[in-house]
Amino acid sequence: MFSFWNKKEKPNFNKDMASDPARNTSRQRRDAGGEEKFGQREKFDQTVMQNFHDKDIEIIDYLTEGILIFDEDNRLFSVNRQIEKFFKIRKEALLGKTIFELDQFPNLNALISFLGKEIHKKGKKKLKIRDDFILDIMVIPIMDTGNRTGALVVLDDITYKEIINKIKSEFVDLVTHQLWTPTSAVKWSLQMLLGGEFGNLNKEQKSFVEKIYKANDKAIKLIGDLSQVSQIEGGRYLSDMALSDIEEVISSLVEDYQKEIDKKRLKLEFKKSEEQIPKVIIDKAKMKIAIGNILGNAIKYIMPGGKIKILLRKNEKEIEIQISDTGLGVPNRQQKRVFTRFFRGSNIIQKDTEGTGLGLYISKSIIEAHNGRIWFISEEGKGTTFFFTIPLKKEFAEFITGKFY
Repeated sequence: MFSFWNKKEKPNFNKDMASDPARNTSRQRRDAGGEEKFGQREKFDQTVMQNFHDKDIEIIDYLTEGILIFDEDNRLFSVNRQIEKFFKIRKEALLGKTIFELDQFPNLNALISFLGKEIHKKGKKKLKIRDDFILDIMVIPIMDTGNRTGALVVLDDITYKEIINKIKSEFVDLVTHQLWTPTSAVKWSLQMLLGGEFGNLNKEQKSFVEKIYKANDKAIKLIGDLSQVSQIEGGRYLSDMALSDIEEVISSLVEDYQKEIDKKRLKLEFKKSEEQIPKVIIDKAKMKIAIGNILGNAIKYIMPGGKIKILLRKNEKEIEIQISDTGLGVPNRQQKRVFTRFFRGSNIIQKDTEGTGLGLYISKSIIEAHNGRIWFISEEGKGTTFFFTIPLKKEFAEFITGKFY
């Protein structure tokens, strides 16, 4: 740094002040004043912090979400004004009550029924309070050095969003229904043409009709996928839950794809668990769609001579299925979007322009509707492994079948 003094000329302020009584007295006065100011500043800081603490409740009152805060004894000690608007109850009437004492308020019955079971763990759930009132509820345990000291419950009003989703779903339902009939009629007519029902076609005519048939088939596939999505988002997807053998479901899918497997000279290994796999409660038709989408992608996006491995095993509380392939893989930068609607990897599009991009979204929705989990690992150019689980629920099986399996 630059200095206005050289080493010889730079004054020694401490020395000068120590040798000057007048300056020394002045310094003492300033020091005393500094201590006083420091004390005032410390007092001011404490006041500010106390004000912030006192204003905590006022701050959460301005949030659009409803807030409930429970202590370690599940007693409600903080609630914001949005809760009053949601449930038409004065917050003064709620404060200090345990979660089970809150059940005395009829407007809170649905919420308390959920929280009574879930307040000890982190979770999220969409809850219909009334026909015209739907909440997205998130429970977050409050931890201190590993110990639970309370719980934060956040309630978001998603009624409007659900109404919009319902309108979209009904529109897609209408469109798919209206398109399904004519496209199916076109397919039937083209099959008759190709089968010679209206006379033999020459080579050029047959090629032209085959192209129309393939294009129509793609349209039917898209309509089918959109119909599946509409049912998923409408919350009416699983309709035929029953005890089923998941091994049989997978084996039947392998048989369905056998021609394509042979055509591409693929090596497919289905490794079954040595331990007996119990039956599970599933919608068999929907689960076949979910697994079929994953296996179909593995077969479709793999080079001839590639390898596919299916692994089935039983864990403590669930059955886990793995489907691995040596295919194209998913680019790392795009992996977060794999389960979103209409997503297709950039490397896939370059190889194959066909496809709706809805298959994995549908698979994820079906598996999660069964309270299962799905995830994957992938490396571009080397392949992908999808993992998904189906929970084992013996008490559920007893309820449905009247006996344990």
